[in-house]
Amino acid sequence: MKVRGRVTSLTRGDVFHGPRRTPGGMRDAVTPDDRFETLETDVDGYVGRITLSRPRAMNTFSTQLAQDLDDALRAFDDVSDVRAVVVDGAGDAFSAGIDLSEHENFESEEEYETWVSRMEEPFLTITRMETPVIAAAHGHAAANGIGLVAACDLAVAAEDTMFGATAPKVGLFCMGPAVPLLAALPRKRALELLLTGDLIDAETAHDWGLLNRVTPAGEHVEEALDLAETIATKSPTAIGMGKQAVYEMAGMDYATALAHSNEAFAALCTTDDAHEGISAFLDGESLSASEWPAK
Repeated sequence: MKVRGRVTSLTRGDVFHGPRRTPGGMRDAVTPDDRFETLETDVDGYVGRITLSRPRAMNTFSTQLAQDLDDALRAFDDVSDVRAVVVDGAGDAFSAGIDLSEHENFESEEEYETWVSRMEEPFLTITRMETPVIAAAHGHAAANGIGLVAACDLAVAAEDTMFGATAPKVGLFCMGPAVPLLAALPRKRALELLLTGDLIDAETAHDWGLLNRVTPAGEHVEEALDLAETIATKSPTAIGMGKQAVYEMAGMDYATALAHSNEAFAALCTTDDAHEGISAFLDGESLSASEWPAK
């Protein structure tokens, strides 16, 4: 096991200097005294970690957890020294979906739309971040939990994890999770999950393409952190620009995507990372994590 670096707690005020955004407008400005109520965060070297922390509720997405998660993701993306982020869950589950006890708080269709939009906002934020995000799942990842796994750039899970788009069992449908699931899986695989509501095991999720790696029970976080550290040794500018280009190109036709890739690659060629990385390579060397130019 690796000996990791100093761990520091992250608060919203550490990196936020403006208002938090929602699909419908703006939230209140974040102050340095604000702290995450439903998450634990820390930083080891170049890797940030977000732990969903509503263990008694199986880390279900309350409105507060959804807001905290979105804020934490944005926060880490604003920290130049954080080059990858791992999201895991405390207790017995990664996340069992949306906290259905909040359902009775609303009546109108507009109220429900505002509610669910907040739940799904982290899915969109991940695609807009330069920083890669890795899910580390265990126990159960159901409904919004499987949506979060699918939305993350990479995903690791313990071998005893169960995955499902289980909302039809309670008279709902995993509309929001369907979006990242359809992006991550072949359509018929995604629809099998969405229409049946059945659970699949980690090996099946890996075979279908939902997961990058499966680990023995209890080793999922360590594996995700190792994967994050591997990413962190590479050019942060190249990773950030490359990730953004990949998500942009995903919605384009073939020719447009190639043209966009050429434009993005040309922009990357002008960066300090490219000049210094190529120079080191031609000299028969490679840059370490600490030698890349600061972002």
